[in-house]
Order: sequence, then structure tokens, then C-alpha cells
Amino acid sequence: MKVLIGSDKSGFGLKEEVKAYLAGKGYEMTDCSTLDPEQPKPFFEVAPIAAQKIQSGEFERAILICGTGMGMAIVANKFEGIYAACCESTYAAEKCRAINDANILTMGGWIIAGILGCEMAETFLTTGFTENLEEWRQEFLKGAKQKVGAIEESIYRKG
Repeated sequence: MKVLIGSDKSGFGLKEEVKAYLAGKGYEMTDCSTLDPEQPKPFFEVAPIAAQKIQSGEFERAILICGTGMGMAIVANKFEGIYAACCESTYAAEKCRAINDANILTMGGWIIAGILGCEMAETFLTTGFTENLEEWRQEFLKGAKQKVGAIEESIYRKG
């Protein structure tokens, strides 16, 4: 799987750890931010790049890291079809995929230690929508996804 990763200055260290870990696991990593911590891009420049690359279908998933993860999530979620989840645990990273079919994981470089960030990223990338959920819940969530899509459609298709 091709994975897009990016950070601002506050998330640079965690991004580098996660990127190296996932590359070691065989993921094809593309960095949409900076390779130089002295020349960082702010979260409000990195998140749109990732969102647009997912919208275009060039990438299926992305991992974005800023100080808290919240700025990246807020900006990315402004784009149609983007479901960015700010997570602080492996459990949340799993559930954002299984329950919400999130396509962007955001994390906080000030909050998440390297080993946890690596575990969260791998869990996010290996969990499928409705995976390991009861059949009734799978059906409910598939219907919910359609309802959320209809809400999104009404927002982006106005006028």
C-alpha cells in the first residue's frame, strides 16, 4: 500500500520515526511535508496536500502529525471525502478505521511517543472498515456511511 505521510515542525520527529518504521515493514512511503526540520511547512499547508492526493485517488490513506494532531484533522476534514481522525491510542486508531472508515490518521508529536505512534500507524493501515465487528454492527455502519455520504453530498453540492 502506498502511504502518504506529513508533518509540521512539531510533528517532525514522530513523523520520521513512523516513516522509518513503516518503510521497514514494506510500505511505500511518500512524504508530503519537509525533509528538513529547519524548513518546515505549517499544518495548514501540509493537510491540504494530503487531502487532495487522497481525493484524486493517488493515495488511499495518509498519516499527518502536528503538535496535537488536531490542526491537521481540522484542515484535512474541510475537504470532501476526507475523514481524518485525531487519535491518541492504538484502540482509537483501530476503531477510526473499523467504525468510521477514516482515510487519514492524525497524531500529536507533543503527545504520542515514537513506539506508540508506530503501533497506531500500523494498526490504522491494517484495519479494514467494519473489521472484527458483529454482523448487525457491520450492517448498521455500512448504512451509516451512506447517510454520512448523503450529508456530505448536500453540503458540497449546494447551489
